[in-house]
Amino acid sequence: MNSNDTIPDRLYKYRAFSNRTLDMVVSDKLHFADPSTFNDPLDARAYVKVDVAEDVLEKVLRALVEQRVAAEMRAAAKTMQVGRGRAETHIRRASHRAADERISDIEYNATNPDYRDAVTGKFALLRSNINRELLRQYDRGIVSLSERVDCPLMWSHYGDQHRGICIGYSVPRDAVDSVRRVRYGGSRSIKVSKVAEMLKGDGVARREVDEAMLLRKAEDWRYEQEWRLLGARGLNDSTLELEEVVFGMRCEASVKYAVMKALEGRDGHVGFRESREQPDSFDLKMDDLNYNDELFVHFPNRHRSIFEAFEVVLESDESAD
Repeated sequence: MNSNDTIPDRLYKYRAFSNRTLDMVVSDKLHFADPSTFNDPLDARAYVKVDVAEDVLEKVLRALVEQRVAAEMRAAAKTMQVGRGRAETHIRRASHRAADERISDIEYNATNPDYRDAVTGKFALLRSNINRELLRQYDRGIVSLSERVDCPLMWSHYGDQHRGICIGYSVPRDAVDSVRRVRYGGSRSIKVSKVAEMLKGDGVARREVDEAMLLRKAEDWRYEQEWRLLGARGLNDSTLELEEVVFGMRCEASVKYAVMKALEGRDGHVGFRESREQPDSFDLKMDDLNYNDELFVHFPNRHRSIFEAFEVVLESDESAD
């Protein structure tokens, strides 16, 4: 994380109310999304810019292919419980072979008449292959969060037009390194020279590549004031601390009651608020909400009770006759 980035006391996740949302809140889970599913196809999709000679391009691609293949094979060897020493020898050979095959394919395809000449063709293919390998290796999942709990656009787009909820989290000390601020505007390209430095272990270069691959969005998205929690893709235990749940203006009273009751015995305090309109502006205000609110006096409700009440009266009338 950039030393100038101070994580806010609270970060918010806007959600439509659903089974998954309830599971997130009650089970303290977070869904780390695949960036390829984001609504902006340019989000988390950097463009590799060539600023090195062809031989360096080839070395970078080789290193990326070997790194990925080795990681995949180590994971498979662990699952199959193959001895580490024997596995490593096989992994080194296989990863070298995969890199050799990739370079051979590029050299062959560079003669394709669709390219102007072999040099231009090879450069283009090396660049596109590096881009593809980077995207494959940056297979981390993302939880998108916002500094804002009062953004009308986000309530409309991600909070089911105020029928959903906004979950507030704090960031514990041991999760700080996984939370990163999104950068808006500028270029979404990353120089191959930076990728080469990253592969040599340069930490500054690693942060620059990380930012280009995972933390760049178009200027138009700036209103979201987004931060991202990075982790393994899929549904995982939350590394953040659930602090509050804020309900949208149109959220059903029964949903509010159900969520509040579900968290009633939770270890660790959770606050509840609801979004309300400001009578003289388009701003939203957040008011505290508690179990004693008159909104909940009839919950849980049983509709048949009213008929049973009349049955008592009717039975009394029959006895009198």
